[in-house]
Amino acid sequence: MEVVRVENATRVYRTGKVETYALRGVSLSIESGEFTGLVGPSGSGKTTLLQLMGCLDQPTEGRVYIKGKDVSRLSRNQRADMRRGNIGFIFQFFALIPTLTAYENVEMPLLLNGQGAAERRKRVMELLEAVGMAERAHHRPDQLSGGEQQRVAIARALAARPSLILADEPTANLDTPNGQQVMEIMRRLNQETGVTFVFATHDPRVIRYARRVITLRDGLVVADDVAGVRSPEA
Repeated sequence: MEVVRVENATRVYRTGKVETYALRGVSLSIESGEFTGLVGPSGSGKTTLLQLMGCLDQPTEGRVYIKGKDVSRLSRNQRADMRRGNIGFIFQFFALIPTLTAYENVEMPLLLNGQGAAERRKRVMELLEAVGMAERAHHRPDQLSGGEQQRVAIARALAARPSLILADEPTANLDTPNGQQVMEIMRRLNQETGVTFVFATHDPRVIRYARRVITLRDGLVVADDVAGVRSPEA
């Protein structure tokens, strides 16, 4: 089943009379259960593409579909509803709420969705256990290492049972052992839950975890590799 489809998406940022093309007619689709990496140099369009897929931004031209629904021209509130019900995010800088414990950070999406207390507790502890953080549930972010914070962020992203997880440079602020651990957790959860993961990275040590690698350069898709087979455009 198709989770995301991007059709001829262009994104132009305008500052006065200056136009900057972040994406130049990108088309691709992401199927349910994929574990896909977006790669390319800085400025290639990786983050912009993730923002379009995550309903955080809209294309200047073209269309973006999430689970068959055209989200390209939704209002801000409609896009927020789409994110809350379907999309989880993992950020480079973890983005945990500093005054909340690990447990409370993971619980937050469930509170926003109106889930009951017993159901919330079961789900939160299930996820903290899955990322190896159950024993640190009542620690705040400033009491956790970077790797631990990112593991909590993964649990939070999965809390509301989204169809799609988007991760922007999820290992960029981690050392090599912690980065490997984070990627192994993400890959394991992808296999166990079937949730689709799309992550942006420029780190070759991270790229090797992907089962599909989409390469961007200057706002264009220049290669799409699946199971080591390169596309004709490469």
